[in-house]
Amino acid sequence: MNKLNIDKKAIRDLAEIMNETGLGEIEIENGDHRLRVSRGSTSAGAEAVQAVVPAAAVAAPAAVVPAPVASDAESHPGAVKSPMVGTVYLSPEPTAAPFVRPGDMVTEGQTLLIVEAMKTMNPIGAPKAGKVVEILVANEEPCEYGQPLVILE
Repeated sequence: MNKLNIDKKAIRDLAEIMNETGLGEIEIENGDHRLRVSRGSTSAGAEAVQAVVPAAAVAAPAAVVPAPVASDAESHPGAVKSPMVGTVYLSPEPTAAPFVRPGDMVTEGQTLLIVEAMKTMNPIGAPKAGKVVEILVANEEPCEYGQPLVILE
């Protein structure tokens, strides 16, 4: 009988991302390999994280390599970073004006953009009041966890 090669570190990393972002389920796929981690409930009502690996999967998928980002943006104290992997939307609808533009003054909590993850639209709010100096991503561009999206000063 074949034994599945399950990457426990990948499962733990996905569970950590779920805890940080509040997602209920996350799935990654690479070719014919797929790994899905979802938050379910046990009979006692407590939450449990479970991994489901299809029988066709023989190994965990390769790690996703983040897109290169300028190091000054990553270390900038006003960098607003993505809390999840997803797709960036700069406006609420395709034909609508963007949430913010460079030079705009924003208040704490004001929506800067949306990150779509697993068909869920997640508004990304300003962590503090300030001026939008730079928007580092384009509309409908994929983003990685921890990637700087906007610079506020």
